[in-house]
Amino acid sequence: MTEQIGLDRLTGLIAFAKAGSLGSYTAAARSLSISPSAVSKSVQRLEQRLGVSLFTRTTRSLTLTAEGRELHERALRLLRDAEEIEQLAKAARAAPSGNLKIAASLPIGLHVIAPALAEFRKRYPSVTIDLRLSDHMIDLIAEGIDLSIRIGELDDSRLLSRRLSPHRLCCYASPEYLAEHGTPGHPDDLVEHETVNLRYKSTGQLFRWPFRIGEREVEIVPSSGIVVDASEGVMTAVAAGAGIGMATSFAATAWVKRAQLTPIPSEFAVERHNVTAVWPQSRRTNPAVRAFLKMLIDAF
Repeated sequence: MTEQIGLDRLTGLIAFAKAGSLGSYTAAARSLSISPSAVSKSVQRLEQRLGVSLFTRTTRSLTLTAEGRELHERALRLLRDAEEIEQLAKAARAAPSGNLKIAASLPIGLHVIAPALAEFRKRYPSVTIDLRLSDHMIDLIAEGIDLSIRIGELDDSRLLSRRLSPHRLCCYASPEYLAEHGTPGHPDDLVEHETVNLRYKSTGQLFRWPFRIGEREVEIVPSSGIVVDASEGVMTAVAAGAGIGMATSFAATAWVKRAQLTPIPSEFAVERHNVTAVWPQSRRTNPAVRAFLKMLIDAF
């Protein structure tokens, strides 16, 4: 006769799946809203029942053993099934509700999402927002993220996606800088100007400025007197008169409206179509996710 699986064993499998994905009991506990000791005890009980060690533990790290790696993907499938059941139950409610975990890059979060949250909360007061801003790529499923807005191509088949409106990459400067130094009429003229550039934290590489010249797209890396590792810092320095910088249209719009930045030379701007909203398949029927996605489409 087949032994029935108990609730305690299911709890252990879920704790194991989370801890294996996130690399620590503390992170798994945070994701599951329980204590680290509860996660640890659940995993230990699971190991005793299975008769194998699932993790190699040190004071600073938690690594899957060979047996743990074999079992982890199966445990993850169980976790995804459990989350999908929860999402289907939530979808039965008439109105969006619950906590919504949103992940986005810093520029998109600051300039597109954050300004729209007040109106979203007025419309859906039963939805609480947990907005997480970072330029690092994260695992949506392992982190329990409901919706993410990414710049770049989608390479995870477990996710659903929706392209958002295109944006432009353009050079900007403060009106005061242009009044003193003049406006370059061509990208080649940038060598005569002060520039501020972005360095990517993940690679340490400088941002290559793209321009549309005729039918071709060319890239240059200006010799910049100021380099900043955050796009918001680039625009702040440029708005203060430090020189010319390049930014996305959605990040620069508020600065332009306040007359702190001026786009130059706009006829050489490059259009991009790589801002994408992505969400796990388990969230496809979640009313709060659908409502937030509609807000994003309107905001872009």
